Amino acid sequence: MTTGNDFQHQAIAAHVAQRLAGPARAILGFQELLIEQARDLGLIHIKSDLDRIGAAARQLNGFIDRLLEGRACALEEAEAEARLRHDLRTPLNAIIGYSEMILEEAGDAPEHALKEDLHVILSAAAELLRQVDAIASLSRGETVEMLQPGERAEIDAAGLERLLFKAQEIAWPEQGGRILVVDDVASNRDLLSRRLRREGHRVVTAESGLSALAKLAEGEFDLILLDILMPDMNGIEMLSRLKSEERWKHVPVIMISGLSDVTAVARCIEAGADDYLTKPFNPILLRARINSTLEKKRWLDREHRYLQEIKAEKLRADSLIRAILPDQIVARLQDGEEIIADRFEEVSILFADIVGFSPIAARSTASDLVRRLDGMFRRFDLLTEQHRVEKIKTIGDAYMAACGIPEPAPDHADRVVALGKSMLRSLQDTEAGPDRFRVRIGIHTGPVVAGLIGRLRFVYDVWGETVNIASRLESQGVADCIQISEATKRALRSQWTLERRCALELRGIGAVESYLVR
Repeated sequence: MTTGNDFQHQAIAAHVAQRLAGPARAILGFQELLIEQARDLGLIHIKSDLDRIGAAARQLNGFIDRLLEGRACALEEAEAEARLRHDLRTPLNAIIGYSEMILEEAGDAPEHALKEDLHVILSAAAELLRQVDAIASLSRGETVEMLQPGERAEIDAAGLERLLFKAQEIAWPEQGGRILVVDDVASNRDLLSRRLRREGHRVVTAESGLSALAKLAEGEFDLILLDILMPDMNGIEMLSRLKSEERWKHVPVIMISGLSDVTAVARCIEAGADDYLTKPFNPILLRARINSTLEKKRWLDREHRYLQEIKAEKLRADSLIRAILPDQIVARLQDGEEIIADRFEEVSILFADIVGFSPIAARSTASDLVRRLDGMFRRFDLLTEQHRVEKIKTIGDAYMAACGIPEPAPDHADRVVALGKSMLRSLQDTEAGPDRFRVRIGIHTGPVVAGLIGRLRFVYDVWGETVNIASRLESQGVADCIQISEATKRALRSQWTLERRCALELRGIGAVESYLVR
């Protein structure tokens, strides 16, 4: 018989065993569920009957396990099978009898969940009663032979074999990982390290929890194999430490131990372990679990890199949009607000425009003109930040700013006048000559409407008569001076040196008293 045939025979035998043992396992599982439900419902009086069902179920499972393991009765074959049939029926009859008693006691009581589970137990027990002869025949080592030809054809053992052996050949083709092995027993460390190195992994060992933490501080690892029982720090304590620190929490950990207790396994998984291997290791299982965990780590690393790239792109996009819009407006957009339009009753608007710009532009090269404009507007941008004034926009060679939007500010007029003074001072520092930039500045205070317009190259803009008056105060202003209106003068809270100029006749508005800030 070839290896393939051996495998197929084992696969079919496992299927038969599962089919015969399955109902017995189900009875025990449902009995445990019924115990928990009865306790939750306060049905203490049925607990003794449920315990008897459980005892019978365990007895039944014990018989079947021994048969599947090939531990046949020492009696003669025929006598042994007769004894087995009797022994199997005894717990089954007990299971059926006590289940029916509980159902009768339940009567029309509303505990439907209990009844449904009891019916499942009765159904499984009835199925096993029909299979008693087949189960008893396991004592003769018959498994595959019990299947009818049609049933054998339904179990594609050959297909399963092809899939498994092919997968084994192509799995884990190249990459090894950097693995930290933590075990206080030297022979265990050496054996595991040699096996892992033969698999193509790079291995570092540590003989204790503290030593492992030192190794982790020195380098990065793709996987940690961590023993549970160690003298200075047990594996679960170290696992908790790893999962609590940001730099190590994403490193997968496989616990290794001679303990096969379910509680230990569960505790490790709850504490963040990715897997649990018991000593001595099955080499095939060890390789499969390590490579599976490493492959998962590689995918997590890729996901982490993509998330970092997305985060960087988002920060870049946020930075760009905050360079265009006030922070408060960005926050409102991110909260889903689609139309942003507000009225503000008292805002100070500043306009600054270069005096004699057209002749200067005519005498300059394009690159030199743009470079000088860019330098001036960059300085103005920094000054708006320093004085906590919102830059609105540039219009050709003009610069517009506002204070009191999008958040009201009681000292808006003082901030804007201070900004104007700083702008004039910044230009005094530039190179002297006929083409030196000189600006006129106009400021007016009053109500405005502000909002966000456009979907392409959108802008946060300001409208209203206040804007028009500020613009005309600038256009009728004086080079290297700030001209403000009577309204702005009244809004000032600090002491400024003002010089009354005249009542300007503004087109479409009428006479407006004006002052120069000295």
